[in-house]
Amino acid sequence: MMSDPKVPLATESTGLGEIQSASEAPVRPSAPPPALGPSVSPAHVWLRRIGVLLFVFLCATVGVMLIMLPWRPEWTDNHLLRPYPTLRSIMSNGFVRGVCTGLGVLNVWIGFQEAIQYRED
Repeated sequence: MMSDPKVPLATESTGLGEIQSASEAPVRPSAPPPALGPSVSPAHVWLRRIGVLLFVFLCATVGVMLIMLPWRPEWTDNHLLRPYPTLRSIMSNGFVRGVCTGLGVLNVWIGFQEAIQYRED
């Protein structure tokens, strides 16, 4: 005779106690879930906030400089490029200026994206 292994066998009442079926078994509460992680100190939270703020400020500052500086006269008329006329003509090329401006926009976007996605755990 074969029986379902999930359901305990029902025995006759012999005074030793009856085996209950799976549907009648008492439900035992599970243990409380473990803590998700160690508690974070307030100092650590503030250090993280300040770090994100400095990162956003740095990205925004460098980005704005890269956006504005290639189109100013100081970009090509400076004492660093005077001895190198070939490099000066390359730096005054519109493509190079556009690439620097694009990198500036990307830098600003990365900084603000970091500020938007900041979450405290």
